[in-house]
Amino acid sequence: MAKKALGIRPRSDAGANARPRAGRLDHGKQGKRHAARNGTVNWPGTLLNGRPRQRSELLFHLRTRSPHELWLVIVDASASTRRHQALSDAKGLLAQLFDDAYRQRARLALLTASGQVPKWQVQGLKASSGLRHWLNGLGAGGGTPLLAALGEAGRWLTARQKRFPAEQQRLLLLTDGRLKDWQALPALECPGLLIDIERGPIRLGRSKVLAAQLQSDYRHIDELLPG
Repeated sequence: MAKKALGIRPRSDAGANARPRAGRLDHGKQGKRHAARNGTVNWPGTLLNGRPRQRSELLFHLRTRSPHELWLVIVDASASTRRHQALSDAKGLLAQLFDDAYRQRARLALLTASGQVPKWQVQGLKASSGLRHWLNGLGAGGGTPLLAALGEAGRWLTARQKRFPAEQQRLLLLTDGRLKDWQALPALECPGLLIDIERGPIRLGRSKVLAAQLQSDYRHIDELLPG
């Protein structure tokens, strides 16, 4: 499953107007850093100032550091996701995602949509083994406050992007799309991937519409599980 699970990471160019927040800060904590004092010599830049006579006159290439990644995960755990092992398989996929986030040192924001209101589980923390305990206890039930979750996620992302403008952010939404009619969806300013967990002989197929309106990539969970 590991090879397929890597494919659930949203692409940075997902959506027509989606914009990855790579950042270009010259003096921030992420992005370009001050000129290096050792490493690879920048000979063109050095020689433009004349032939160096001592080490202090050498210029070195700037050291860079990749900006942090944040994976914003929204999980639809409403009662309808109990059908046909949908939530159970989604939990297996999430377990692999958490492992990937831990290995890649990505930060996670985790929001669940079940009951009456969405609930934050973690907000921008490094992935840890504690998420496995939460995942084991995750059950489905109640209504589908997914639209409220998307609105909450949009507001949180806006504030997060102001605080960490160089952070690369990704959205991952797991849902069966079984919602009542909706008028408009919030604009989420980061690339996203919707994983459709709807199963059964009769499918409403609303997740594809939801993904298109969110300008996110779409995949069905059956494409990501071992055959």
